[in-house]
Amino acid sequence: MKTGLFSPSGRDTDEQPYRRGNFDFACEWMEGVTNLDELLAHLDALGATDPGHRYLSTLDDINQCSYTCGHAGQDERLYLDPPDELNWDAPEQVAAWKLAGLQHVVQQLSNPDVAQGWADVCGTLAVCGEDVQALVAINRAPDQLLDDVVYVQRLPVATDDLMIAGQPNGYFSVDWDTFQNHAIIRHLATHHGYRFFAMGASCMGFVRPAPPSANQAGSLVAALRELYGQGQGSDVLEHEGWAELAQLLSTRRTLVLGYTEGFAESMGLDGDE
Repeated sequence: MKTGLFSPSGRDTDEQPYRRGNFDFACEWMEGVTNLDELLAHLDALGATDPGHRYLSTLDDINQCSYTCGHAGQDERLYLDPPDELNWDAPEQVAAWKLAGLQHVVQQLSNPDVAQGWADVCGTLAVCGEDVQALVAINRAPDQLLDDVVYVQRLPVATDDLMIAGQPNGYFSVDWDTFQNHAIIRHLATHHGYRFFAMGASCMGFVRPAPPSANQAGSLVAALRELYGQGQGSDVLEHEGWAELAQLLSTRRTLVLGYTEGFAESMGLDGDE
């Protein structure tokens, strides 16, 4: 694995092989990450030496993720207008404005006028049987979601769920938006012990200290069946993949969920086993 640091000034330099894109708090890039265990170990090591921050990684398709993240951040519920007196050539002023923008999103995530709950989200994403099978496929082999380069953001937020403030996503109207994704993140942490650690263009990554027991995995998959299947047809609700997913998740710490419409197709997994 090869790593490199972004400029601490917040400005990209000609010496950097990669640009920050819409990841304002990106501190590091990583090439050649071969598996999620390697990535998680690295994130844990960063967090252990810096308890005042939390570290969020990208997951699938970093370029698409940056594009949709930028647009999602323009949501009127999230966007903070820059002050008129902001000097864009002054790195300190720009950094202060970006921090204020992050803090604004954090506040909005708990604003009862716009925040979402688990019950609000269930059944709101159009899915089909292929998406259920895609959930099985990406959780059986989550390493396939790692892009050629992974970015890590260093975020000054108080809890893991609030890391989504630094990488809002869910831009298209048919996808789960930032508030819906936040509701899912909170529910999985509170009820199933999963910590949010990665956001991609189509998927979110979670991890727990140890694999769930068979009963815990069954409870989790029942919740996921409700999340994706409520109001859907029998091809989703009765899909055999749910039982397969429960068995699979009982053997591993990680969980990956798709949050975009047709995520099976977007990741090239439609029809895959």
